[in-house]
Amino acid sequence: MSFELITIPCLSDNYAFILFNNENRSALLVDAPEAEPINKVINQKNLNLEKIFITHHHSDHVDGLAKILENHKAITIGAKADIHRLPRLDQYVEAGDKISFENQTGDIFDVSGHTVGHIALYFSSQNFLFSGDSLMALGCGRLFEGTAEQMWHSLSQLMDLPDATLICSGHEYTANNASFALTINPENPDLIKRSEEVKLARTKNLFTVPSTLELEKKTNPFLRPFDKNIRKNLNMIGSTDEEVFSKIRSLKDKF
Repeated sequence: MSFELITIPCLSDNYAFILFNNENRSALLVDAPEAEPINKVINQKNLNLEKIFITHHHSDHVDGLAKILENHKAITIGAKADIHRLPRLDQYVEAGDKISFENQTGDIFDVSGHTVGHIALYFSSQNFLFSGDSLMALGCGRLFEGTAEQMWHSLSQLMDLPDATLICSGHEYTANNASFALTINPENPDLIKRSEEVKLARTKNLFTVPSTLELEKKTNPFLRPFDKNIRKNLNMIGSTDEEVFSKIRSLKDKF
C-alpha cells in the first residue's frame, strides 16, 4: 500500500494532518482545528475519511470536528483521560493501546505536559509521529496543566523512536522557537543552519512542519538539557536533565 501525508494549515498557525491510502483513498485525520480547509482537502483529493484522531482537548484542536462530521461519517478517537472535556467521541484510548488504519497499527503514547491527558499517535510502518502540542519543531508545548517532570518524561519517551521519524506537530511556531533556542545555545552549528533555513522558508510562506526526530535531537533545546554549552550558558553544570529542561521551559515562557 502507498500512503501520502498532507499537512493542512488551519486558523492562524495550527496544523491538521491527513494520512491516506493512495489506492483506495481511505483517510485518517489528526486534529480538527477548523472545518473549512480540512473539508476542502478531503473533497479535492476525493478522500473517504474513515477516522479522526484528537491529540488533546484544546479548542484549537477540536473546534472543527462537528462540521467535519456533518459531511463525513468518520470514527472519532481521543484520550480516555479527557472523556469529560472532549466532544463526544466513538473510541477512547490510553497509553499502550493501539489503533488500526488500513492494516497499519498505530501506537498510543501518553505525552502529558502541555495538558494532562495529551496523547500522541505513532505509526512505526510509516515512521510518522502525530505529536500535537507535545514535541514540536524546535520546541515543546507550554505547560498549561502538567509539570516539567511530566513533559520531560513525555519527550524522553519520544526520543527513543527512530531518528527518521517524521514529527507532525500542531503549530507553525518554528521561527520563534529558533530565535529563542539561539539565546541559550548559540554555539550549535546545526541550530544556526536550521534557523537560517527556517527564516528563508517562512519568507516564502512555506511550512516548517513536519520535521525529523534526528533534526530535533540535534537542534531542539528541549531535547538537549544534557548539552554542555546549554548548561554552561544557564549556569547549571551540575543540575539534572529535568532541572535544566524546567529552566529552559521557564525561559521560553518569558521570551
